Amino acid sequence: MTGPAMKALRQARTGRSLTLLTSPAGASAARLMPAVDESIVYEAPWMKHGGRGPESAPDAAMVGRLREGGFDAAAIFTVYSQSPLPAALLCHLAEIPLRAAHCRENPYRLLTDWLREPEPGALLRHEVRRQLDLAASLGARSDDAPIELEPPPEAGRRAAALLAELSLSGRSDWLVVHPGSTAPSRRYPAEAYAAACRELASEHGLGLVFTGSSEERELVESIRAELPAATSSLAGELDVAELAALLEQAPLLLAGNSGPVHLAAAAGTPVVVLYALTNPQHTPWGVPSRVLFHDVPCRWCYGSVCREGHHRCLRGVDPSEVAEAVVDLLGEPAQNSPRYSEQPWQTPGGLPLSSPSRKLR
Repeated sequence: MTGPAMKALRQARTGRSLTLLTSPAGASAARLMPAVDESIVYEAPWMKHGGRGPESAPDAAMVGRLREGGFDAAAIFTVYSQSPLPAALLCHLAEIPLRAAHCRENPYRLLTDWLREPEPGALLRHEVRRQLDLAASLGARSDDAPIELEPPPEAGRRAAALLAELSLSGRSDWLVVHPGSTAPSRRYPAEAYAAACRELASEHGLGLVFTGSSEERELVESIRAELPAATSSLAGELDVAELAALLEQAPLLLAGNSGPVHLAAAAGTPVVVLYALTNPQHTPWGVPSRVLFHDVPCRWCYGSVCREGHHRCLRGVDPSEVAEAVVDLLGEPAQNSPRYSEQPWQTPGGLPLSSPSRKLR
């Protein structure tokens, strides 16, 4: 979701190159992003899931590496609940002359270009818009910016070969189902997925191709075991590039609000998303979509695990609603679907989420 802002920064000046300082997982996605010229992998101590110990030598080494890179500027992209100051200090020590970020606290000299953090009190923006606004503050404005990924040709060939093996090439009566998520709070119950998929397969004759990580194979197979019709599983068989290539060729994706939703948005593939109300800013960007949720007082908890223990924001979505949304979106002509759909809720303070104007595809 930061890709559009990075593209805007890169294109704002002829000859500009862009290096992404990111996690190992981020680097795997960055290889598909045309705006990124180079990636530097860094398991920063402020990362949520770091694999490092307490030693500081890697951090000192990174300061040296960034100083040697001779960078002209650093745009520090964060979600609004994350402070940019650790990264700003890293870039300050590396003597990068321009350092820009949204920041709630007064950063003094750590940031040369400080955008006061307006979220969530004054407004809430989609994550894509938030990062575009930071780029715009540096003179890199782009008002109509889709997410873009370019899977390598070999990934596209493998996806095409797999679809040919499944006899799905050129067909429009199938969809990808991605039931897993790294955060338990964003997982629709397996039994509910099974009920929705049973209706899609039995009553509507749709083919189902399941995807997921190798760790999610058991989840996928537990769902498939409840389905009467033949389905297919590619869980554990695709890397990020191959999943993106598969989604480019898929008529639709059914998933929770996790990474594959944004891969589908980059591919232009319609999405039905079972949207756990953990964060209001990560709905599908730039594609026809249906966002399904059950409103709850504890929405926008930002938790990886449901703190209330009831998981009602997802458990409250009936499987028949899921099936209806899939069938409805599959049958909707692309030209009648808004390219940028408005958010299906308002912030707790009553302020609408910022989004681009509605445009037809």
